Amino acid sequence: MSAQGSVLRRLRGPNNEGVLAIVLVLVIVGMSIANPAFFTLPTAFSILRSSIVPLIMALGVLMVIISGGIDVSFAAIAVFAAYTTVTVFGGDPLGLGLAGAFAAALLIGAGLGSVNGFLISRFRLPTLIVTLGTQGVFNGILLAYVGSRYIANLPEPMAAISTTNLIEVTTSGGRAYLHLLVIPAIVLALALSVVLRRTMFGRSIYAIGGDLDAARRSGIRVTRTQLVVYVIVGMMAAVAGMIYMIMGRSANPHELVGTELDIIAAVVLGGASIFGGRGSVLGTVLGVLLIQVINNSLTLAGVPSAWQRTAVGVLLVIGVGVQALAARGTRKARSRVKINSGQEVTA
Repeated sequence: MSAQGSVLRRLRGPNNEGVLAIVLVLVIVGMSIANPAFFTLPTAFSILRSSIVPLIMALGVLMVIISGGIDVSFAAIAVFAAYTTVTVFGGDPLGLGLAGAFAAALLIGAGLGSVNGFLISRFRLPTLIVTLGTQGVFNGILLAYVGSRYIANLPEPMAAISTTNLIEVTTSGGRAYLHLLVIPAIVLALALSVVLRRTMFGRSIYAIGGDLDAARRSGIRVTRTQLVVYVIVGMMAAVAGMIYMIMGRSANPHELVGTELDIIAAVVLGGASIFGGRGSVLGTVLGVLLIQVINNSLTLAGVPSAWQRTAVGVLLVIGVGVQALAARGTRKARSRVKINSGQEVTA
């Protein structure tokens, strides 16, 4: 019996990734039965394509949540970095090309992320309040001093890659294509997985989220680690913003902000604990795919976008509720063990 239980625990995964994978498969099967047009290669590629930007932003949010915080400014950083890059380097006066544009966006994202990191790590302010405030500040500065107009034509280096696909297939259901920029999303996911699982920096993030005071007492440089986390999140948001505008073939400073709910919901559904100390890249990938599958399914079913937001909100509440109940059960189990131990000592 114990061997079977061990196998089931391994299949479930440390953060319930196995359960989420089963749910994802059941949703896909159910939608394919309800609408045969859903189970086609063009639809699959469309879901993967729409998951690129959310996944990159979700990977950054995963780091923050594991460290015990919450970030709602990543979308504002993404659009700030990307739109500023397009506006300032629109004519590519220095001839830096696509690599130069991404480098500029990364520097901007790192700078904005460091603002969050400095305020949170140095003054120990609540992460939600800080990032909620900086979200408004970043967005206001962007619209007031950088620009607020819609840019229909991207710089040539960005426009050239906007129509480049990694895979193009013509099927009976239509033309299926997967954008080349799916590669950076895969690379970032693999890299972050290695960092979190194999490096001291990754273990420090988990330790800070598990118990901040204990991490500090054990010698972990909490202030520096938190600062680096938010700098990396800012850089990942900048990459997501650039990819979003390249794939959309335009730059709009009013977009992306407002998508925070979907991203946070995907990370929480992926098993990351809102209390910190737990989460995985695999779970986040599955969470992003689940959200995108549900949104795509509701779109094919003709459900209004307002109800799609409702569905994501319900999923987020369910995910948080399950975590809260699990945490409560763990605390009760630990208290019973302590009571029993005390009785044994007394006896």
